[in-house]
Amino acid sequence: MVPFRVPLSIPSVLEPVRSDGTTDHYEITQKAGKQEILPGLKTEVWGYDGIFPGPTIEARSGRRVVVRQINELPVPVVTHLHGGVTPPESDGYPTDLILPARYERSPSAHAGQESAGKHAHLFRDYEYPNEQGAATLWYHDHRMDFTGPQVYKGLAGLYLIRDEVENGLPLPKGEKEMPLVICDRIFEEDGSLFYPSIDPSLKGEPGVLEGYTNGVEGDTVLVNGAPWPFLEVSNTRYRFRILNASNARQYELALDPPPPGGMPFVQIGSEGGLLEMPIHHDRLLVSQAERFDVIVDFSRYPVGTRVTLKNLFGWRNRSGIARTSEVMRFVVARQEKEESFVPERLAPQGELPDPAEADATRRFSFSTNGRVWAVNGEPFDPERIDARPRLGAVEVWELSGETIHPIHLHLVQFRVLSRGGGKPGPYDAGWKDTVFLGADANVRVAARFSGYRGKYPFHCHNLEHEDMMMMANFEVV
Repeated sequence: MVPFRVPLSIPSVLEPVRSDGTTDHYEITQKAGKQEILPGLKTEVWGYDGIFPGPTIEARSGRRVVVRQINELPVPVVTHLHGGVTPPESDGYPTDLILPARYERSPSAHAGQESAGKHAHLFRDYEYPNEQGAATLWYHDHRMDFTGPQVYKGLAGLYLIRDEVENGLPLPKGEKEMPLVICDRIFEEDGSLFYPSIDPSLKGEPGVLEGYTNGVEGDTVLVNGAPWPFLEVSNTRYRFRILNASNARQYELALDPPPPGGMPFVQIGSEGGLLEMPIHHDRLLVSQAERFDVIVDFSRYPVGTRVTLKNLFGWRNRSGIARTSEVMRFVVARQEKEESFVPERLAPQGELPDPAEADATRRFSFSTNGRVWAVNGEPFDPERIDARPRLGAVEVWELSGETIHPIHLHLVQFRVLSRGGGKPGPYDAGWKDTVFLGADANVRVAARFSGYRGKYPFHCHNLEHEDMMMMANFEVV
């Protein structure tokens, strides 16, 4: 299809089914639905409430949320709140399955997959204390062996935490604050999704066909579920919460044409929330599951300008038609009075973990033998614990890999100490839960393991790598 013909849509905000003095209660049904993604065609998605992306939950810092996830799909599901400081029973551990009404596991599935976890039937209540500052989180499927295909089919949605610090800042608000959930997919001619599962039923042997073991990358870029959309904007500042929700693709985002003077992206936040001070970028490298909270000032362009959000890592086909080299288009359509600005100070960062006080330094390498992707040479085992940090302890983790991996730690936020033996990179600022690990790179991070005791995973967020066992456990004791 020709890019920039479909308007950008904004995911709906979910309303609580009830609220009391301390808690907002939500219900979400995971089910199949038909959605017009490509114009004129219907695509079956597996979605939260049957839509992709799922509805956005807006939570308040310090106010508890309970989400009842109801499973009406034909396979087990698990829901992980990515970036949430969450007790282990609500974290979405990969074997803590919600089983459907009728389900018989194929004997070819991994023996321990559906016997090691804490199972629920039909639904599970996930409890989120939200004892953390304003941040862009997201929720997605985390079923062991099948995270890749189930997220690919649509099981992903945003979860925003807001607080008084953020509310008090003069940042763009209302219709000038919006998410950009970016992902890539492959579509068949009839509009159906193509995913190269060994077993398309997702009930038997896990994994992908030969040729896709390094990750499934699509040829169609979606933003908020729309292919190469356009958005009409005024000549004012906009706040974009960017999430890379792709299975395996990284994006290097840039604006074309760039504004006079360059540096079009003013980063105000990372995965863990607002930065202390804004950072100016000419482009953004966004790996899977990373989030960048940025301001773009369209007053730097004349009204009538068409500005393309490009992916410098992308490509065009032989006919010269953009496939993954373009993401979406902004049209500066009107003039309006500016009512926002970006202050020099944004939000206090809290107590930073001091590496000099680290209780332990641990080293984790991420590598493959061709079919199995491993951590320190070991494939994932739900029963094996690879680190036991004390509650409240500071630890330094040294992460290395032979190829590209975005590494995600559950429960904790961390700070990047160094990259490749030098300073942190330009995209490492702030509190993070996912860090880009380049080929043959070494990244050191420091984290304080506070919040809750219990078992949590850490893993590569290339979802095919994760499904092929590039995951391990830590237990906070």
